[in-house]
Amino acid sequence: MSHAILEEDRLRADLYDYLGVLLAGPPNQGLLDQTARLSGDDTDLGTAIAALSRIARHTQEPAVEREFNALFIGLGRGELLPYASYYLTGFLNEKPLAALRRDMAARGMTRAPNVYEPEDNIASLMEMMAGLITGRFGKPASLADQKTFYNKHIGPWAGHFFTDLEAAKNSVLYASVGAVGRVFMEIEAQGFRMSAE
Repeated sequence: MSHAILEEDRLRADLYDYLGVLLAGPPNQGLLDQTARLSGDDTDLGTAIAALSRIARHTQEPAVEREFNALFIGLGRGELLPYASYYLTGFLNEKPLAALRRDMAARGMTRAPNVYEPEDNIASLMEMMAGLITGRFGKPASLADQKTFYNKHIGPWAGHFFTDLEAAKNSVLYASVGAVGRVFMEIEAQGFRMSAE
């Protein structure tokens, strides 16, 4: 079901979804090719997107798969643990995950049956935020509800995660994904601070 939302909100949701796809698994060649065709402007976000596009032009699917595995899977553990619980408590499957599950249930969100990751992983949270904006879980969430969800589940840690992703020793393409995510989180936090709703 499609809901009428502002173009600005559609673009926000698209960027959340895009980050979610890139962080859920290594991009295939088709997504790399699409990313290579992106263009930016002279804003911080536009500059980060242009850099990601340049790197994607020179990235092949096998290389980005190795990079993704080194960053997030690894032998026993990847370089980064992209979970709210880990970033906020130092441990996996802690109170932030329980709080998220309560909020998901209240909003009619459920984990897809083919997803085995804890729900507080960065990819899932990006997809949830996109879904709240577009109404994927019912009607589009009000700006106040988006702000509440962001401030509780994304804002306290996602910027730190994206900064770590930018600086990770195994990051090549994902260093630019980190830059896009970091700048986008800054924009979202600022927008929510300015909202009077």
